[in-house]
Amino acid sequence: MSRTIAGALRGAAEQYADRTAVVDGDLRISYGELHERVRDVARALLAEGIEKGDRIAICAPNGHEWIEAALGAAYIGAVLVPVNTRYTGPEIVDLLVRTRSRAFVVAGPFLGVDRLDLVVDTAGGLPGDIVAVFRLPDWNEVPARGAHVTDAELDGAAAAVAPDAPSDIFFTSGTSGRSKGAVSTHAQTLANAANWAELVGVTDADRYLIASPFFHIFGYKAGILAALQHGAAIYPAQTFDVVRTFELIQRERISILPGVPTVHQMMLDHPARADYDLSSLRAATTGAATIPVVLIERMRDELRYDRVLTAYGLSEAPVVTMCREDDAPEVIATTSGRAVRDMEVRVADDGEILVRGPNVIAEYFEDPAATAKAFGADGWFHTGDAGSMDEAGNLRITDRIKDMFTNGGFNVYPAEIEQVIARIPGVSESAVVGVPEPRLGEVGKAFVVLTAGRELTEEAVIEHCREFLAGFKVPRSVEFVSELPRNATGKVLKRVLRGEPDPAAGEKR
Repeated sequence: MSRTIAGALRGAAEQYADRTAVVDGDLRISYGELHERVRDVARALLAEGIEKGDRIAICAPNGHEWIEAALGAAYIGAVLVPVNTRYTGPEIVDLLVRTRSRAFVVAGPFLGVDRLDLVVDTAGGLPGDIVAVFRLPDWNEVPARGAHVTDAELDGAAAAVAPDAPSDIFFTSGTSGRSKGAVSTHAQTLANAANWAELVGVTDADRYLIASPFFHIFGYKAGILAALQHGAAIYPAQTFDVVRTFELIQRERISILPGVPTVHQMMLDHPARADYDLSSLRAATTGAATIPVVLIERMRDELRYDRVLTAYGLSEAPVVTMCREDDAPEVIATTSGRAVRDMEVRVADDGEILVRGPNVIAEYFEDPAATAKAFGADGWFHTGDAGSMDEAGNLRITDRIKDMFTNGGFNVYPAEIEQVIARIPGVSESAVVGVPEPRLGEVGKAFVVLTAGRELTEEAVIEHCREFLAGFKVPRSVEFVSELPRNATGKVLKRVLRGEPDPAAGEKR
């Protein structure tokens, strides 16, 4: 199997040349055509002076353009920097500046916002390192921008990319609130995608609906690249609408549909489900939240999936553990399965989950301190998550050391929100926790301590957060308190804020 993304694409184009690669609305692209379209993007990047190792940021919704741009960057050894389309201007500019991105692929108006205008307004122009902008409304102009680049020049650039060259940087916040860029190589990225595809059983007969955003590590690696390596047809979804999904499944005979539990629950509970033929569905993965056993049972019994799997991964190691096809519903719902090929997993004495293997990142982008802190001397990566493991090796996530919570499938890191709240005049300190919400899983709640004599409203705090944070990060409620609960060493006791019992008192959490 190829160990560079360009090699994987060439192999797919040769093996599955006439098979459908991407279906985006009325546009249908074969694997042979996808290869040529990606080469057009790669030529355009070379024509703009983009070189191996340069960062290419993409801020766009799921679509064929995103796929072509990401693969085009990888083709010549440029490094993909996915940008969340829900980010605010300051959040997008921060990533562009920190990575010194040289090219920016950006959508036109999407969900009512033109993100190029947003960046220009925020930064007072384009960040200084950007030399090329590719707007999706002008995507048909891409071939002309690189027309003078010869095949020999393009093939030479592709041949110079090694398997251990960086392929992408996915940013993930930590407990400090400062996001860290997880740098993966071509070989690691392809291997993680291959491990996921193997256990799901992806083949060239599959039609894969990818509802996860491509800017998310799952949408790109377990989505685009998993399909690419096995010749499956990719169906990008920009948003999730139950009826439209039913229509697409029936019309296109969709066979693979991963998603957070909410996606499958909405499908099961929709009154129009019986009106559609969903019999083509055969495989699904789910996760990102606590999963009721009954949901797994209903997915198998009512949606008729042959395979329903859960998994555990993170930006630094996208596929660590997965359930297997023949696992019982209780195992699938209550654990994240066993270690995948080439991965080692153990639980330390303090309960922290440690992982090791060739598919774990080697570094954070230009952050040696964070890299050194994350890796032990023996090569074990410290995930910051707590868990336990049964005799069969099934991993159970038991706590969130990093205090992260999940809102509608998106990870939210309280420290980042707390730093934004700290900028509000009159705020002495704050703490943010996730609280249960039936539809989204969890939403943020902020506990705020004001300086003496100051007044502030809940609406003012939320509005301030909206200005600087993506919508899924904005707290839904604010409670003003006189002080935050702390332990003897001064650490804020977030379990108390979440209303959890004190484990030291012998109560079950």
